[in-house]
Amino acid sequence: MSSLSRELVFLILQFLEEEKFKESVHKLEQESGFFFNMKYFEEKVHAGEWEEVEKYLSGFTKVDDNRYSMKIFFEIRKQKYLEALDRQDKAKAVEILVNDLKVFSTFNEDLYKEITQLLTLGNFRENEQLSKYGDTKTARSIMLIELKKLIEANPLFREKLVFPTLKSSRLRTLINQSLNWQHQLCKNPRPNPDIKTLFTDHSCTPPNGALAPTPVNLPTAAVAKPAAYTSLGAHGPFPPTAAAANANALAGWMANAASSSVQAAVVTASSLPVPPNQVSILKRPITPPATLGMVEYQNADHEQLMKRLRPAQSVEEVTYPTVRQQASWSLDDLPRTVAFTLHQGSAVTSLDFHPSHHTLLLVGCSNGEITLWEAGIREKLGSKPFKIWDIQACTLTFQASAAKDAPFSVSRVTWSPDGTFCGAAFSKHLIHLYAYAGPNDLRQHLEIDAHAGGVNDIAFAHPNKQLCVVTCGDDKLIKVWDLNGRKLFNFEGHEAPVYSICPHQKENIQFIFSTAVDGKIKAWLYDNMGSRVDYDAPGHWCTTMLYSADGSRLFSCGTGKDGDSFLVEWNESEGAIKRTYTGFRKKSAGVVQFDTTQNHFLAVGEDSQIKFWDMDNINILATTDAEGGLPSLPRLRFNKEGNLLAVTTADNGIKILANATGMRSLRTVETQPFEALRSPLEGGAIKVSGSSVANVAPLLDKAVKTSDFLPFQWPKVLSTLDPLLRSCHVENGVDPMARSIEKPRALDDVNDKMKPWQLTEIVDPIQCRMVTMPDSADATNKVARLLYTNSGVGILALGSNGIQKLWKWIRNEQNPTGKATASVIPHHWQPNSGLLMTNDISGVNLEEAVPCIALSKNDSYVMSAAGGKVSLFNMMTFKVMTTFMPPPPASTFLAFHPQDNNIIAIGMEDSTIHIYNVRVDEVKSKLKGHQKRITGLAFSNNLNILVSSGADAQLCIWSIDTWEKRKSVPIQLPAGKAPSGDTRVQFHSDQLRLLVAHETQLAIYDASKMERIRQWVPQDALSAPISCAAYSCNSQLVFASFCDGNIGIFDADTLKLRCRVAPSAYLSQAVLNGSQAVYPVVVAAHPQEPNQFAVGLTDGSVKVIEPTESENKWGVSPPADNGLLNGRPGSSSTASNHAPDQVQR
Repeated sequence: MSSLSRELVFLILQFLEEEKFKESVHKLEQESGFFFNMKYFEEKVHAGEWEEVEKYLSGFTKVDDNRYSMKIFFEIRKQKYLEALDRQDKAKAVEILVNDLKVFSTFNEDLYKEITQLLTLGNFRENEQLSKYGDTKTARSIMLIELKKLIEANPLFREKLVFPTLKSSRLRTLINQSLNWQHQLCKNPRPNPDIKTLFTDHSCTPPNGALAPTPVNLPTAAVAKPAAYTSLGAHGPFPPTAAAANANALAGWMANAASSSVQAAVVTASSLPVPPNQVSILKRPITPPATLGMVEYQNADHEQLMKRLRPAQSVEEVTYPTVRQQASWSLDDLPRTVAFTLHQGSAVTSLDFHPSHHTLLLVGCSNGEITLWEAGIREKLGSKPFKIWDIQACTLTFQASAAKDAPFSVSRVTWSPDGTFCGAAFSKHLIHLYAYAGPNDLRQHLEIDAHAGGVNDIAFAHPNKQLCVVTCGDDKLIKVWDLNGRKLFNFEGHEAPVYSICPHQKENIQFIFSTAVDGKIKAWLYDNMGSRVDYDAPGHWCTTMLYSADGSRLFSCGTGKDGDSFLVEWNESEGAIKRTYTGFRKKSAGVVQFDTTQNHFLAVGEDSQIKFWDMDNINILATTDAEGGLPSLPRLRFNKEGNLLAVTTADNGIKILANATGMRSLRTVETQPFEALRSPLEGGAIKVSGSSVANVAPLLDKAVKTSDFLPFQWPKVLSTLDPLLRSCHVENGVDPMARSIEKPRALDDVNDKMKPWQLTEIVDPIQCRMVTMPDSADATNKVARLLYTNSGVGILALGSNGIQKLWKWIRNEQNPTGKATASVIPHHWQPNSGLLMTNDISGVNLEEAVPCIALSKNDSYVMSAAGGKVSLFNMMTFKVMTTFMPPPPASTFLAFHPQDNNIIAIGMEDSTIHIYNVRVDEVKSKLKGHQKRITGLAFSNNLNILVSSGADAQLCIWSIDTWEKRKSVPIQLPAGKAPSGDTRVQFHSDQLRLLVAHETQLAIYDASKMERIRQWVPQDALSAPISCAAYSCNSQLVFASFCDGNIGIFDADTLKLRCRVAPSAYLSQAVLNGSQAVYPVVVAAHPQEPNQFAVGLTDGSVKVIEPTESENKWGVSPPADNGLLNGRPGSSSTASNHAPDQVQR
């Protein structure tokens, strides 16, 4: 509804109030949702008229809109329930419990159970929390205070709690002004006119008694200029909605809609609208008086509009001429030759070529993944696996159902007209918008919980020159959003789920066609005044509408429930089918897809082939099966030039078909310098050692640069380089990735040894999969310790405040293994009791405490401490089973004995290690050998030893049998570095090698001799202190976190860096730009997935990170001999390897 229409409602509310139409006032307040009358609401609450209270609220919010709304309804229904109990009306109480309060059990089952238990009490005040409940009147007053706070805080009530300041009787004043103006138009105005009706325009009777001219139905002021489009949210004239609706594209549709439900009303600029069953047409020219304000209506725009307001009768008013001049064409113009196949890996549900980069293809899949392909080089530029970006911003209904429902699939992907944004609609509730600045810069822009149920289509539009997003869904609605996520329009009128939308513009008139699954076609203007047409699509089922490229011709294609498919062209001026194309020979089990190109051709995927039509001929023009392998109903999409056609295959691939021009364009792109296909972001240049290949360097410098996107295949041009390159050491090369395409033979023949190794850099979220644990962020409570459960289905985090949180993944269709994954958001798990796993912190200075944690092998018990007693928790109930080892000294590290869960090694603040038997509550041994607190403990079954590390930078080896110390060795610190800081230890899966992590280094030791065999020290891009490190589950990798937010992934055997994950890959821009540095404090490796790890951050958040599904690994291992490093030789098997061979910046 426009701004002035909204103000009209306020004027009517004022009028009704002044005329004492009390019930009507509040009915209009509720139905319009413009003004929430707090005084009326309070009256009804005090009176206990609960049905009216909820009915009034329903005009402004629903139970599941947000947390404020849920709390409002809960408080009201709880009060109603308590009052029934207080009256001893148990039957009514049960009715309220079942009908009104049951809805909240989905979100808090324990609370619902507690409320139910009140039925068993003789007086509900026996419940401790309700013991202070007084009489009904007092309770209502107390509740009202809370309700008012909730309403004022609820964003849905924003700007609805204050009635605008108006002079009294403002509507009467406006009507009087209108009548005075009409009186001035009289040819023979009388000094004291007698106004007897408002239903017709005023006209004074001529003095001679002759009849006055027939009253005009449409006031002159109603004739607004066609260009006077109301800006979104602006205060302009009432929108010329029907004028726009009748104009051009919609003129005939409306004029011929006698048998339909179209409302052909003219919405006037008068404050009194014309009845909806009238179509007002000026029957005589209006002679304007010589008064200011009328002149602007008598101009060329006015005449043009009046012409459009007449029913379409003449040939001149048809949208396009019947005789069309066409450029010459031939069958060779159709892209029918298969150029190659791209292997997507999952079923493709939607495709769209970039509007200006004609070989860039956006793909949506049934598993929710979005992929960007550069068809010119057959390269998958990047992939966005489905994840919910911000579950807390979604409706509560969606939050409750997101994990339980079927996997999310992509309904539609599309580019904005200028290619700066792309959007994806999903099968459940959501749309995602990405900002696009280049192939290596696809950034999350906006997530909207757009519709209840599936979002079936998404499109971009430009109402009033403002880029907006239009969506439709299973909830029978069409919605228009700005790029900040604000809903601008909500179109209601369909009686079935809306299947597709087609925004379009004719001259200055902008509108949307929509189709529903009941076969209804409707058209909408951006004015919230309802649909302008109501027609039936052929087949009466699912239909898609498209315009030709020049916007002059309208087509639709779809399938009926009986399986018959239809492709038709519409006559816009008459709202009728102009021609129906023939050539469909098989009944379809689904809905056929189609596209248009070059203002001349139509293409439909049907019967495992592509069928082409000339737009001007109903007979089929040509067909192709694309060399076989197409599904029964392939999806397809032309690029903007019409020389390429993307078609889905039955084996989860995409075939690119081309004509001769398209083939040339693909070859041109394919042979371009590699980085010319990327965005202009600068990267490191290739450096070639030796003068013998100096002539090659400039070519390489242009051809290959650092990419912020996924690692790319080395370009074809390398296969033609001088063979001398084979013997050169090349830095900053490109990591070859297993490309999921059918590669040209020339690339297959390239010797892999020619491809120089390059460090894989993950700098953008699109280059990896990442999920943040819900309810984990707390800037005051950093993650101190982090563990995966041994089963791999959960993550346990211990915060610096001593509270542990558990997240679990659920087995479902989206996550069939039920294991931890970065592709699915887990649940913050708590027992029904609502207990928290809270450690004893009585008398503890949390800033100085060293939290510690250990998990039993069967995941049944977790043991932890945070400066106080050690607590043993039951993992199912979160109950404390026992506590022991009260400080001082405080416990600083915990480890279960590998052969006996009842034996625990406890490192202490006073540098001792206690061997404690939980069953008998007794310390069996006390080990002394360190000088400072214990920071790490690790058992080895093979060697039958316990290795301890301390803040004294010492490593001690203890016999498990006798608990005697076998050896003590210091770690080698940089010159001048004092022996301090945490030292962590972890055994390799062979139980022989030992990973030692200190802020100054990573080192590998042979634990049988306690000799160091590898060492790496921070440098170059990873120069910050190390905060934590851990082996992958198969001990092939080492994950190390750094205090600047970087994460390094090393080859476990050589400690050579193979991948760097930058903070920008897993932290939001807001966090990166924040005043507080955020970085991983701890890192943990998944117990079964070798490439998955989790990090706990200083801001309290926990994130799980994995490679993309297409890569499924973190880079590649550096070669054994990678040349010189900063003038130093590469490390041997026993020398210290102080750095990776090169670190790309």
